[in-house]
Amino acid sequence: MVYRAPVAGRSWFPTSLEGQMVVLRRHAPENLDAFRRWYRDPEVARLARYQDGAMSIEEIDRFFHGRALGTDTLTMAIHVRATNRLIGTCAFSQLDGDNGSALYHITIGEQDAWGHGFGTEATRLMVDHAFGSLGLHRVSLSVFEFNERAIRSYASAGFVAEGRAREAIRRDGRWWDEISMSVLEPEWRARRGTAPVPVPVPAAERGAALMASGGTRNHAARPASATRETVQPARRGLAAWLLGR
Repeated sequence: MVYRAPVAGRSWFPTSLEGQMVVLRRHAPENLDAFRRWYRDPEVARLARYQDGAMSIEEIDRFFHGRALGTDTLTMAIHVRATNRLIGTCAFSQLDGDNGSALYHITIGEQDAWGHGFGTEATRLMVDHAFGSLGLHRVSLSVFEFNERAIRSYASAGFVAEGRAREAIRRDGRWWDEISMSVLEPEWRARRGTAPVPVPVPAAERGAALMASGGTRNHAARPASATRETVQPARRGLAAWLLGR
């Protein structure tokens, strides 16, 4: 049996995460228009989806309400700190309390915001939250081989390539690999020069709040409609370990 825990309304879901260039906040219903613009953009779709082509409005609306406003992922809106402009979205999914892991996803939807370091800082803020506040051990992601800008950004934030699915995606008339990357809490701590912080996990609490559910692996901030449903089974959700903190 597999489990996933709801995340909304809990103290570990931050109100905001602030960096020098960006601020991450909870999504608001009015962000739907931005989602519709981003995921109708052919270049965003090229980088984020297995399918060749942009999403329909109906798909985007389901994705927004299920992911950005839903309870199964920890999803944050990315705002430019100086102007408060909304430029993207990032998230943790498949939060696994038993093994201390999560999958990371990010989309910078505004093309004129690409290449300025906003996504890299947003990723660092989320990784800091995962290890420094949630007590996770591992954060992983997957990225298409041709998305070289994203790969450089992830590496800058501490992610290491650990494997690849060969010729998993067809784009621009050829086959490309899908690269798996991850960062571990000891690696994050070594980069920051900080000592480990023990996270108590009472056995009674660990099993108290588990909820049965299914799940799939997502890619970047890839919509649920774009995932391969059988690539990776869902893992046990962040249950009492985080929800009880």
